[in-house]
Amino acid sequence: MSTDPRELVKQQFGAHADNYVNSTDHSTGESLDRLLELVSPRPGWRALDVATGGGHTALALAPHVAEVVATDLTAEMLAAAERFIRARGAANVSFREADATALPFADAEFDLVTCRIAPHHFPDCAQFVRETARVLKLGGLAAVIDNVVPDDIAAARHINALEKLRDPSHNWAYTAADWLGFFAAAGLQVRHSEIFTKTRDFDIWNDRMEVDERRRAQMRVLLLQAPAAAREALAPQVVGGALKFRLTEVLIVATKTLSTLSDGVP
Repeated sequence: MSTDPRELVKQQFGAHADNYVNSTDHSTGESLDRLLELVSPRPGWRALDVATGGGHTALALAPHVAEVVATDLTAEMLAAAERFIRARGAANVSFREADATALPFADAEFDLVTCRIAPHHFPDCAQFVRETARVLKLGGLAAVIDNVVPDDIAAARHINALEKLRDPSHNWAYTAADWLGFFAAAGLQVRHSEIFTKTRDFDIWNDRMEVDERRRAQMRVLLLQAPAAAREALAPQVVGGALKFRLTEVLIVATKTLSTLSDGVP
């Protein structure tokens, strides 16, 4: 297996693309509804959905804007998203392979840039946010959702190790404070940030990546014997014979303002 992070992402998600299209964990959720509420997409907008995955965010945006461009690094994932979106009658979504850290678009092309539950795979999240700022129009909105970890570094390392064992293409889940720092450094003015928790079924979570029993056994140990701060964040428990646990995510909505430009950020 390749050690290049982008190639790992392509291998993992190319092999499991349809699993993500069909995932109820990705197609619905409190944070997706909240994203739509906060950005209030408008009929004349051109939107960019970065790392679209199964295409659920792009599909949710499509009825409210003039155009959505859905991008993904993985060709198989993009094709699966296109089949899914076309089957639901959305004709104003186009699809393009793209690296989130080097977007193939001109400056100030989009009114809205979204990215949901993907940046923990990116090799450089700060660069992704800078690229987001670059392709946004003045006054445009960025809305990012991603998994986050506690400020406690031991807990952060433990949770990231769990994620990496499940999915070798996982890079790093940051803290909410880290994410606010990325936005500030890119010159984007944060309008709103919000934390959500989501309960996951351990086996369904692993089935999505077709994790073998050896790794599942290791992951059960990481969950059930987590150190205190990680255990508090993950909240593992057995419910009706099924192992459940919790992940945490942040939603950040920010604006590109004149100060973004005056600070020298494209």
